[in-house]
Amino acid sequence: MTEPKLTIIDHQADFLVIDKPANIGFHDEENIGSGLFSQIKAQLKTQLAITELYPVHRLDKMTSGLILVAKNSATARAFQQQFEQHQIQKYYLAIAKGKPKKKQGVIKGDMEKSRRGMWKLLRTMDNPAVSQFFSYSIAPKQRLYLIKPHSGKTHQIRVALNSIGVPIFGDALYNNVEDADRGYLHAFALSFNLNQQSYQYCLTPRQGSVFNTPSTLDVINKLTPPWQQPWPAL
Repeated sequence: MTEPKLTIIDHQADFLVIDKPANIGFHDEENIGSGLFSQIKAQLKTQLAITELYPVHRLDKMTSGLILVAKNSATARAFQQQFEQHQIQKYYLAIAKGKPKKKQGVIKGDMEKSRRGMWKLLRTMDNPAVSQFFSYSIAPKQRLYLIKPHSGKTHQIRVALNSIGVPIFGDALYNNVEDADRGYLHAFALSFNLNQQSYQYCLTPRQGSVFNTPSTLDVINKLTPPWQQPWPAL
């Protein structure tokens, strides 16, 4: 079966920005098909004769949106260092049903492995996951969340929203009681500096009926570009 063509958002000398579709894992999966990175390599080899590519970060299988790929090892090391030091600013969109414990704020706590591949948020603060968010009503008992992770933990945003009583709509792991056409988490924006140049990218979700309702799009379109948001210091 032919893999669908991936969308290249930007093509720079040292890196590419790709629009990752929802429901594609990063690595190849037996009996399922090629993972995202294999698809990127195959497409760019055919389309642009690019044979050297380096992964620098990942998104969960259900998550769509912006992902960076380096074109040389030096850029890959630079990106990896920036991710480790939280110098790359990342912003996500999520949709959840229900009434949150708070409509905006910071969710902090250590994370611990739970059952069935899940993680849970703890009250301790030894090496906490930190997620800052704002939320906006898009329908009765349904809200859109703009989230900025200040750390980089596995399932961080999914666990954070679950911890305040609003698991992400369509998240089969943390919210398996709801039927949805996708898991509603999207890598919305990236902002970073590389080689003394500033880059900013912002991408509206393309997949998902709820992301594309008029009320949701109206809120997304009114959001100030996140790198200009007055995010308060923690």
